[in-house]
Amino acid sequence: MGTAPVEAKEQVAMLTSFAANMAVGANTGVPIGYARFCTENARDCGAGPSGHADGGKVVLTEANFAQLRQVNEDVNRRIEPMTDLDHYGEVERWAYPADGYGDCEDYVLLKRRTLIGLGWPADTLLVTVVRDHKGDGHAVLTVVTDRGDLVLDNQEAAVLLWHETGYRFVKRQAQDDGDKWVSLGDVLAPLTVGRY
Repeated sequence: MGTAPVEAKEQVAMLTSFAANMAVGANTGVPIGYARFCTENARDCGAGPSGHADGGKVVLTEANFAQLRQVNEDVNRRIEPMTDLDHYGEVERWAYPADGYGDCEDYVLLKRRTLIGLGWPADTLLVTVVRDHKGDGHAVLTVVTDRGDLVLDNQEAAVLLWHETGYRFVKRQAQDDGDKWVSLGDVLAPLTVGRY
């Protein structure tokens, strides 16, 4: 416990300002599971730009980096992985993991809601679809910062810069309109987002 502030300080120091944010492309299709989630949870979707003066990027500090790590660890620890098919009897369903079970996008939704509740701007917390190390569809939460785009992932305890994950980034929410999605370069979008 006593080393957490030191670790956060060291980790933030290692995130240099030249660490790139992702290059975004043209608008692309919204994942079906996300569209359904937004129909059922309209107030949790569609946030536009927050109007903060830092150009749509969180200024990363030791304190807020430690908070990101804590939220990532807490949600990863609280939720048991379970496929949508096993959980809901459906191939693809995005939902808050109220019963303690969920797959990758459910972790992402809870992390996003938790961080917004802690005061993080919604337009810097972007649901993102990737291909994981096995080539499977997977969802992570991207946090847009002045030190680069950070990734919160249910398969990883550490908060990493996007290019350190080894994932292929497919698409994510548009920063200026959470109901729209933008391409991130990988044209092979998965049919479903994830198994866990």
